[in-house]
Amino acid sequence: MNRPPLIIRRLGRVDYLETWQAMREFTDRRDAGTADELWLLEHDPVYTQGLAGKPEHVLAPGDIPVIQTDRGGQITYHGPGQLVAYPLLDLERLSLGVRTLVATLEACVIDLLAEHGISGARKTGAPGVYVDGAKIASIGLKVRRGRSFHGLAFNIDMDLEPFSRINPCGYAGQPMTSLALLGVETTPEAVGNRLATALEAALGLDVERACADDEPTSAALGTD
Repeated sequence: MNRPPLIIRRLGRVDYLETWQAMREFTDRRDAGTADELWLLEHDPVYTQGLAGKPEHVLAPGDIPVIQTDRGGQITYHGPGQLVAYPLLDLERLSLGVRTLVATLEACVIDLLAEHGISGARKTGAPGVYVDGAKIASIGLKVRRGRSFHGLAFNIDMDLEPFSRINPCGYAGQPMTSLALLGVETTPEAVGNRLATALEAALGLDVERACADDEPTSAALGTD
């Protein structure tokens, strides 16, 4: 029996709260025949606090909102120039554990970095990808009824200053980096295309590329 396809939705720059609500609604209403989806997007500036987050890791957020979410992990920052990828997957159908999904996302980022001659690495007990100790990609997931949402944030060409106003992922003084800081000129959209291809191969899914590209953001998010 063929698996349903992986539908790619390129949503542009979207509001965090609306996107989070849309992810939850999609996860709650999907059934055994619903195709998996990968949402590729950027967010307006926002701090998101995971279920394990502690208030003391929020140092000086200023005018950037802090939102308590239902994903794993602690606090992180999202903003323009960062690729956010939300894999909305039926893990039970894929026979995929959450740790394997985290490892798969990390491997995709490490492979993408290698294409630019950059050596990415994992860190035990701290999900994500690091370059010479500086974090370039963060991962925080939620699994409900065997289906995943939330996902990966990959720093492409963004202002990293807001990270200095928090303890990123709960680690005081954790340095952050980006592809731009490492000398790579590219865009979140271009990296998103490569990530989609890498994830397609890693999960063994067929991608439907045309379905989502022409949809307006409001329809894709279910907000009209």
